Amino acid sequence: MRYNKPANESNPFMLDQRLAHDCLRLGAFDLCEVLLFDDTRYDWLVLVPRVPSVVEFLDLSVAQQQQLALEIQRVSRVLKQWRPTAKLNVGALGNLVSQLHVHLLLREAGDPAWPGPVWGHSPASKHSPTSAKVQCEIWQQRLALV
Repeated sequence: MRYNKPANESNPFMLDQRLAHDCLRLGAFDLCEVLLFDDTRYDWLVLVPRVPSVVEFLDLSVAQQQQLALEIQRVSRVLKQWRPTAKLNVGALGNLVSQLHVHLLLREAGDPAWPGPVWGHSPASKHSPTSAKVQCEIWQQRLALV
């Protein structure tokens, strides 16, 4: 499911267009939009706080920072339960997309970008519409978003 509208009418949050293009929307937690990075080669989720104009972690209130930490922990646990032997990478770089967002992805020796970073390594291998639908449903169940 592609994202292209505000989360709700009272919150003017808009997802950065690059994230909207590169990801599939899974749903939302209390603070964050939950996205699946559209690349078949990786188990790669992205959290984006639904707070307008947030660039840095410090732009969030203390309560929002704490909520983000809880949501990162929630996704991290699900990813590690899914593939316990994989290395969990968590990062919020923001070099290309200034909107605060947190990447959570599993890495293993032998993946296409190993041992380097996945960002910019090679073009994503996008899901087909059918595969995207199936993967979104699987991750929604794992994350208890349904």
